[in-house]
Amino acid sequence: MISGRGGAGRAGRIRAPRRIVRPNGAGDADFEACWASLEEALRDIHNKNCSRLSFEELYRAAYKIVLKKKGGDLYDRVKGFEEQWFKDHVIPKIAVLVTKSLINIGVDRISAASVNERRQTGEKFLKGLRDTWEDHNTSMNMTADILMYLDRGYTQLESQRVSIFSTTIALFRDHILRSSKIGNTKDKVIDILISVILDQIDMEREGDVIDRNLIRSCSRMLTCLYETEEENENDKLYLTVFEPRFLDNSKAFYSRECQRLLRESDAGTWLRHTQKRLNEEIDRCGTTIELETGPKVSHTIENELIIAHLSDFLAMEGSGLKWMIDNDKLTDLSILYRLISRVDEKKEALRDILQKRVVELGLEIETTLKNTDFSTAHGDGDDAGEGDKAKTLNPAAQQTAAAIKWVDDVLRLKDKFDNFLTQCFQDDLIIQSALTKSFSDFINLFSRSSEYVSLFIDDNLKRGIKGKTEAEVDVVLEKAIVLIRYLQDKDMFQTYYQRHLARRLLHGKSESHDVEKQIISRMKQEMGQQFTSKFEGMFRDLLTSSELTTNYRDHIRSVSDGSKTIDLNINVLTTNYWPPEVMGRTAQIGEGSRVTCTYPPEVKRLQASFEQFYLTNRNGRKLTWIGTTGSADVKCTFPAIPGKSGALARERRYEINVPTFAMVILLLFNDLEESEWLSFEEIQEKTTISTPDLMRTLTAIAVAPKSRVLLKEPLTKSIKTGDKFSFNAAFQSKAIRIKAPIINAVSKVEDPIERKHTEDKNNQTRAHIVDAAIVRIMKSRKELAHQQLVLEVLAQLSGRFRPDVPLIKKRIEDLIAREYLERPDEDGSPSLYRYVA
Repeated sequence: MISGRGGAGRAGRIRAPRRIVRPNGAGDADFEACWASLEEALRDIHNKNCSRLSFEELYRAAYKIVLKKKGGDLYDRVKGFEEQWFKDHVIPKIAVLVTKSLINIGVDRISAASVNERRQTGEKFLKGLRDTWEDHNTSMNMTADILMYLDRGYTQLESQRVSIFSTTIALFRDHILRSSKIGNTKDKVIDILISVILDQIDMEREGDVIDRNLIRSCSRMLTCLYETEEENENDKLYLTVFEPRFLDNSKAFYSRECQRLLRESDAGTWLRHTQKRLNEEIDRCGTTIELETGPKVSHTIENELIIAHLSDFLAMEGSGLKWMIDNDKLTDLSILYRLISRVDEKKEALRDILQKRVVELGLEIETTLKNTDFSTAHGDGDDAGEGDKAKTLNPAAQQTAAAIKWVDDVLRLKDKFDNFLTQCFQDDLIIQSALTKSFSDFINLFSRSSEYVSLFIDDNLKRGIKGKTEAEVDVVLEKAIVLIRYLQDKDMFQTYYQRHLARRLLHGKSESHDVEKQIISRMKQEMGQQFTSKFEGMFRDLLTSSELTTNYRDHIRSVSDGSKTIDLNINVLTTNYWPPEVMGRTAQIGEGSRVTCTYPPEVKRLQASFEQFYLTNRNGRKLTWIGTTGSADVKCTFPAIPGKSGALARERRYEINVPTFAMVILLLFNDLEESEWLSFEEIQEKTTISTPDLMRTLTAIAVAPKSRVLLKEPLTKSIKTGDKFSFNAAFQSKAIRIKAPIINAVSKVEDPIERKHTEDKNNQTRAHIVDAAIVRIMKSRKELAHQQLVLEVLAQLSGRFRPDVPLIKKRIEDLIAREYLERPDEDGSPSLYRYVA
């Protein structure tokens, strides 16, 4: 048997025979003799009868022929022998396999035999062709071995010739695969081969089991054959003939399958099926055909199963993307993200629907809020009428409850989509940016968002963080910062937060000053130092006031003669840090000054004492006493009532904490007889307290059940002008220390009038801010076109609010009128502005 390439002689080399001079004609005789030997060897190789062949002898025969310059003849003789062998022995075998049922597979699979018959017929053909190929491939390798010197001494010297192996192996391509004369058909064998392979693959796609190794052998055969003898890697028959048809067949198959899925299945089934098909094709390329086809067939599936009808599947009623979002289908959303990421780097289809759904759900929150009845909830105990045990809330408390619910619902929606982003969308930055934009859009579509976010923080810092761990508090703070980040009108939020923070600090409602400072610190990191400067100033005022109160008390003790004194706790507030409502700088419509009050003589003496102490080392300062935010502890004595039993039969002493104005009012009744009454107008005349403040104060001490130390006539739950009041001698309470509610201490949603007032004040502030931005820009740029100036103003102020372009134009005109800017007189520059130094 031929088993090697050489091995004769002591040195392992075949020595050339001595050159013998022979007469003419002897060379031809030698050639024929050598060829006869080689021909017989080739026949034995094909017949697998190689035991009597000697590699050395056959090599010498080829060597002699090449040496006698007959290499071309030998080359042609070998090629001719192989062609004849195909004709006599190979083609007849293949012809037997090419049956009518086999041909029908490539023509019309539907009218062809059953799946089982098709599989058996196809496998029989493939096995026959594979065996023929493997026999030919083995024979040609052995032939190339014995004709090695033909390649070395002849083929390599002839540029028009390729190796004998390349020539003979290509005969299979030309005489078998490309032959259309085999069997009773005009189809080429290679076309029948590819049709059968594709039919087998389609069977497997439809759930049948096929012989993968058999198909892999045929695939490798096509990979080993080339379009020409030059054997260019890009000209493999697998790439030029099989792969295009395979991809076309796959395209048609998956196009039909997509149409079927659209008709019969839902979006979830489509997602799983598409993912399964992608995995199957990658596996098929690794085990059945060639791995290099994997990306191409994957691209075909992406086009047919994903891109072609993506919008149709996403819009499916009851299973589409909207349904997946609403029902938290995390697995489906994960698969969808992976599939869309394959076909679109920007994920536009997914991004657009997510954005739209976020806005829709956000607007649904607002709609649900309007349709929700909050009247049955329990109110805040600090509201007017806290002693009323009914389960109804007054309108203000209902609005506040609605604000908290709106923010809670928005945060739940945010948590839902954050979970999607992490669990399903792999924290994709494109999706994250889209969600952030859509949340910002719907939050800012809601006109009260700034106020509601501030109320949410206010509610948490008053009672929401009570009993929570540090980590839980940190979560609340982070949620608050996220909401603030979404707001466009951060200046409006700043206004409301300043107002709510002031109430918490001055009325002792804050659960933790440390947490208050933490959230301010986070705001500072997000929005800058200017945003939080007033908030930080409020805390500095309280710290300074605490030290000031301690020093004043020490001073009083040092100069006191031992007589009883009023214990004073003072808060000195810097006007610019605190909201106008607290400082009394802003009077509501139809209201007088809120800081005016005629204090009793003992209080006036105390005020004068503190002012003298305070101004000793603080020249140029002016103190204004504000009674709307303070409180006083008043010791009240209620006499025994003759004829009564129980607690009313004896004297009762209580210490009542009341608002400062309530203390002023109560002291008026010290000088009256028990039966005397004071009207609303008389009390106002004696105290000069503004009408709204007086109504709120009298509500706390004449209406609230737990602190009703004054009798009111008529006995209603609201204070009106014309009402009369007298000392309630029959007042009794189970508690010794009583706290009267501070009516304006509760942070509540503004009514339309209050909101209009806030917006007007904010617009005035915005005008000044826009003026300052324009002047800063023009001072540095000197000259600027109108459009460029507007864009730079928008860019500078985007962190606080987004000013309207008409407002910017109006402020530019105002600055021109005030001679901060001017329009140059040059022609052709009507929209140019110049800074006036």
